[in-house]
Amino acid sequence: MADQDMNYIDHLSELRKRIILTLVTFLLFFIMGFLYHRPIQTFFLNDVSFELHMTSPGEIIWIVFTIASIIAIAATLPMFSFQLWLFIKPALTKKEKRVSLMYIPFIFLLFIGGLVFGYFIFIKFIMPFLLNLNDGMFTEIYTVERYFKFLFRVTVPFAVFFEIPLLLMFLTSLGIVNPQFLVKIRKYAYLILVIIGTILSPPDFILQLVVAVPLILLYEISILLSRIVFKKRMKQQREGLEQEEEE
Repeated sequence: MADQDMNYIDHLSELRKRIILTLVTFLLFFIMGFLYHRPIQTFFLNDVSFELHMTSPGEIIWIVFTIASIIAIAATLPMFSFQLWLFIKPALTKKEKRVSLMYIPFIFLLFIGGLVFGYFIFIKFIMPFLLNLNDGMFTEIYTVERYFKFLFRVTVPFAVFFEIPLLLMFLTSLGIVNPQFLVKIRKYAYLILVIIGTILSPPDFILQLVVAVPLILLYEISILLSRIVFKKRMKQQREGLEQEEEE
């Protein structure tokens, strides 16, 4: 019993160590994002064709903290993934260690890709549509806080959704899900993704399609990648059984 308690303590100590390293990394990148927020803020404002107003000093603080937080989350993802991998590493086989380690760079790249794609959708489709709705009928007063809140509401979810193919590939490699299950729940997944597209985009059918279609494509890509991983997993299991029979 004492050995078991010591084992739990060792695991908790190891987990605390991983969490602390991740939080320190997040804090360092948050400080960097805070110090260098102006170039990023300027980048976002380059595509703004209208004047933005500030109604209170607190708005700029919220924007700076939000930009720094997004930078910190994106930059900390590799460290978080690596620390998680180190924590579960003792429970993995040699092959599982190698395969799971290969996922880490793609977690970061897909997150950044999702942010870029979400920003493209926002600038090229959503904002022009909303601006054309007014067509000079009313005086436009846009505040900095509301603009950035709307921008982040569109871009950040895309960054998260872009991780879906990788997540389902990983779950397939562990045997938790399989392509047959993903195909079986496809219609429910489509419904959820269309609802998400409706929430993210203005109340226009075309724009809702513009947002929902990429999400549906991501799910279809996930099924395709899941099939590839599943076939490799089944092949490895067959080879393992044949080797056992020969022995």
